[in-house]
Amino acid sequence: MISSERHEHAISSRLVSPSAVSVDSAKANDYDGFAEAYTAANETNLVNAYYERPAMLALAGDVAGRRILDAGCGSGALFAALRDRGAMVSGFDASAEMLQLARRRLGDGADLRVADLGGPLPYPDDTFDDVVASLVLHYLEDWGPALAELRRVLKPGGRLIASVDHPFAVNLIHREAGREAENDYFDTANWTVEWTIGGHTALVSRWNRPLHAMTEAFTGAGFRITVISEPEPDPAAREMFPEAIAATPRFLCFLFFVLQAD
Repeated sequence: MISSERHEHAISSRLVSPSAVSVDSAKANDYDGFAEAYTAANETNLVNAYYERPAMLALAGDVAGRRILDAGCGSGALFAALRDRGAMVSGFDASAEMLQLARRRLGDGADLRVADLGGPLPYPDDTFDDVVASLVLHYLEDWGPALAELRRVLKPGGRLIASVDHPFAVNLIHREAGREAENDYFDTANWTVEWTIGGHTALVSRWNRPLHAMTEAFTGAGFRITVISEPEPDPAAREMFPEAIAATPRFLCFLFFVLQAD
């Protein structure tokens, strides 16, 4: 798995033992506490700016005139890119601080709301042509309620375009750290890293699950899988990050899905 490198805006990551996390679990995923630092990194680093976001946009394709919900929109980078391509975009996030940064980027007229992906969403049925869920589903232990809500707000035939941690990559991280016993590929298990970013240290805790558990969750929620993608980084990454790309020319970071609401 590639670390989020980019000079002054690097995110360094350290795997944290489960016993340590149990003590500080209330502090995990506090994006309000490091919103500015994370946003700065997300704008320019290899993994987000030159790999994950371009892949999401490529899978979305021509979005002109489509109404899109950005689920877990953060500070609005993907929202802005979709809007620039002619989409009518709404977004929600659980972090009020991230949404404040998004509003600064997108303007006061942007449809941005505080909401939790795991709970009821403040949108009517059959509202959106597409939902994009960029690196957010893996924060949930149970995908069922979230997928049901996303299915509800999509029009019939609408698309859910999602990216999540690649389960092979998460398993590899644990094996390389000598902690393979903590992460059996076939289990749905919580894992936590400590990020150091812009002088801030934060715990980020997510749920890893095998590929078959992902596909079963999607089809069980009424989605048909049309694409499973393991893309290359954006070609510009080779110029921007020559050493990282030379060291790891093929990525194993995230899995991408395009799903159709049947």
